[in-house]
Order: sequence, then C-alpha cells, then structure tokens
Amino acid sequence: MKELKFGIIGTGMISGMFVEAVREVSDTSVTAVLSRKRETGEEFVSRYFGGSVLRPAVVTDVKELFLSNVNAIYIAAPNRLHSELSIEAMKAGFDVLCEKPIASNSAECKEMFSVSEKTGKVLLEAMRPAFDPAYDSVLQALNEIGIIRHVSFEYCQYSSRYDRFKNGEYTRAFDPSYSNAAVMDIGIYPIYVCLMLFGKPDGMVRAYSTIFDNGMEGGGEAILKYDGVTAVLSYSKICDSVNPSVIIGEKGSISIDKLSSPSVVLLSKKGKTDSEVIYSSAKSNNMRFEVMKFKELVTNRDVEHKYAAISRISMEMTDGIRRENGIVFEADK
Repeated sequence: MKELKFGIIGTGMISGMFVEAVREVSDTSVTAVLSRKRETGEEFVSRYFGGSVLRPAVVTDVKELFLSNVNAIYIAAPNRLHSELSIEAMKAGFDVLCEKPIASNSAECKEMFSVSEKTGKVLLEAMRPAFDPAYDSVLQALNEIGIIRHVSFEYCQYSSRYDRFKNGEYTRAFDPSYSNAAVMDIGIYPIYVCLMLFGKPDGMVRAYSTIFDNGMEGGGEAILKYDGVTAVLSYSKICDSVNPSVIIGEKGSISIDKLSSPSVVLLSKKGKTDSEVIYSSAKSNNMRFEVMKFKELVTNRDVEHKYAAISRISMEMTDGIRRENGIVFEADK
C-alpha cells in the first residue's frame, strides 16, 4: 500500500489527537471526516487543517464516507457503535483502527474479529500503551526486580464533564446507554496493560464499583490473582490521582507515571537509594505508535495479529467486572 488514507468517524478530542499523530507518520493522511452534523465536521476540519489545500472532505453519512477517497477507517464514535461501525466498514472493504474499548462486550468483540478473518481486513484496537516503546523498557526491566510479588496499576482522570453531570445536566459521557462506564473508558488501560505484561490471570478475586443512580459507573477497583502475585487495578472518572503505577519484586520495583502514555519509567533496585530512569519521553501524544503499527499490519496483511488476543481477553475482563457490580449495557441484552 503506497499511502494510508484515513476516513475518521467522530470529531471529539481523541480524533484531534489522532490527526496530529497521523501527521508524524509517513505516507498516511486523513482524507475524510464523518460527523453527524456538517457544521461540527467543518469546525473540526478548520481547527486541525486550517487553510490547507489538503483539507479532508466532510461527510454526514457512513455510506458517503465509504465512497470518499479513503482506504482505511478510524472509529472514534461512542462505545456502543464500535462493533456495528467496524463490521460495516470491514464488510465494505476497509481495514479498521477502532478506538478503545474495542467493543461493548466480549460477544461483540468475538464477532468483530470473526468478520476480520472472513473479510481479510485488519482490525486493530487503538490501545495506546500496546504500542508505546515505554513498555519494551518495562518488559526488559522485569528480569531485574526478581520474583514479582505485587502489582498496583492506577488510572484516575477527573472527567471534564463530571461537574455538569453533578449539576444535573445531561452529558453523553455519563450515559450508560452508550456503553459508558469507568471500566470501559478508563479502567480498560490498567486491564490491558496488566494482560499485556502478565497474561491472563488465574481468576478475578473481587471487583468493586461506584455506581450512580442512572446506572453509570464512576470508578472502581479490580483485584486479579496470578500465581504468587496480586494485581490491584484502580480506575476512576470522578477523581484524579498523582500515584504512579508500580510493579514490585523481591529485588526492586518499576514505576510508570501514566499507563496510557508514559513519560517516565523508573527502575528502583534493592539496596540502592537512587532510581534509574529507564525510559523518558517529552511527547504526551503517543498515538503515532498505533498509527505506525496499524500501517505495518495493513501493509503485511497481518489479520491474525497478536493484539487481537489481548483485546478479546480484556473484553472478557470488563464483562466480569460489570457482572460483579450489576452494570448492564443495552448491547448485553
């Protein structure tokens, strides 16, 4: 494939970050943007493309998007639409990069990858830490901290829409009918990273959630059991945290400042007072790595890639956490 030409579905903040990431990858571009309202799409294009002669087309219909000058689709629509839009795009002949969480539940996820295999189209979850080189450094350092005894992964990010929700305003970000829950929007990061580093756990010991009257999950905690190791995963959309995520071994520990986009990873060894910086990055937008990986998979026609398995298991994990706390989506029915 000479050039990857993305059609974007969705005009939120993450789509803007995606546009910026695409600019950093050679032979990739955004050539069309789909928005429910044309004026929203035009505003998005003006904000991120200005007066460029390479301004992408603005469309308001999926079929119109598929007829545009695109050969790949990036999906950043509400969670509940991820499966439907991904399947429709693959059946129409497009490779798909779908924002996290890849689906509403494991059943949808299974169907999505089944369609990927049948159509021969690449489906990849846009999970930022999966492709960030910071985690190569983490994996290499695991051998230096001895037998791992405890894992504490934390991702808490106060939602910009939470104040509106508390004031009684409607906001889609806190509407569970869109398959929204803290475990899907935020908790998916510690879940995915834990699976990526340590594999599938022996079992889920406990899961606790803070549930609002409308059924929306504001935050929670899951405790996963591995052989000799307990992993505590904390996540929230209703508070911030300054705590790093930590992997503790008998001979030292590894500290990660932010799971979704690490800027600093520290290695601390037993008997040493100073920590060693084993990874650092000044860039906060690490989405370029997922664009690069997606392009590689598409070029090699690697449909049955290793990331699919982690996406499937992570959806099984979110299903289990939601079951334990009575969180039900319309997509589950």
